[in-house]
Amino acid sequence: MNSIIDQSQGDVRVEIDLHAGARIASLEVAGHELLVSRNSDPIGWGAYPMAPYAGRVRAGHFRYRGVEYSLPITAGDHAIHGTVLSQKWTQESDDIFTCDFGRSWPFSGFARQSIKLTASALTMRLEVHTEDPHMPASCGWHPWFVRRLQNSAAELEFDPGFMLERDSAGITTTTRSHPTEGPWDDCFGDVTHDPRIRWPGVLSLSIESNCPYWVVYTEPHDALCVEPQTAPPDSLNHSPHIVEPGKPLVATMALRWSITT
Repeated sequence: MNSIIDQSQGDVRVEIDLHAGARIASLEVAGHELLVSRNSDPIGWGAYPMAPYAGRVRAGHFRYRGVEYSLPITAGDHAIHGTVLSQKWTQESDDIFTCDFGRSWPFSGFARQSIKLTASALTMRLEVHTEDPHMPASCGWHPWFVRRLQNSAAELEFDPGFMLERDSAGITTTTRSHPTEGPWDDCFGDVTHDPRIRWPGVLSLSIESNCPYWVVYTEPHDALCVEPQTAPPDSLNHSPHIVEPGKPLVATMALRWSITT
């Protein structure tokens, strides 16, 4: 099976890499590549789904209904961004792809993702399913957008009502505070309108989602990340969504663009 799936509509092209977590490996609009290109860091390029958990899990440990569970340490001292981003996915139909969670996740289940392209938008839907009686979960996406298109620097429009404080280990807590000035590697909520990235004179991109939380990462000089998530990082240790058979956790995201002059 071909691991690279191409979709195109007019002057828009998307490349989906099934062997790299069914991530969007390339999103090209009118000749402009919007995503950070493939590199050696498995969490540092493209736009990939995060499941069955999104963001960091403190020290790779969580407790669920009285049982302690451990996950592989994948970033510093913590687990990060789920298991499916580094797994091979299977093509179920032209635009639907599936992947089980692998041996490192202590519950039985799978993710299903649909990816559909039009001339003005890329729409995605992510489902987290379990084959056990129940399991904790969160999910979302991690897109890496380039800072510059031609000679135009990206400008982020983002208006959250609160941010969640991080502790000394850099892990998101449940304490809300007023958003600070960036640069950020933080989780936010109560966003008043869809986040938007503008490359003045080139292109404008809105990021729409049903997710109530957003992680925004603006520290890199060459990229910025705007990540919709169903729950904050480390939610497995606080208030995870509970998935049951036939009742998946569902997230949606749409990237909509327009050419500017």
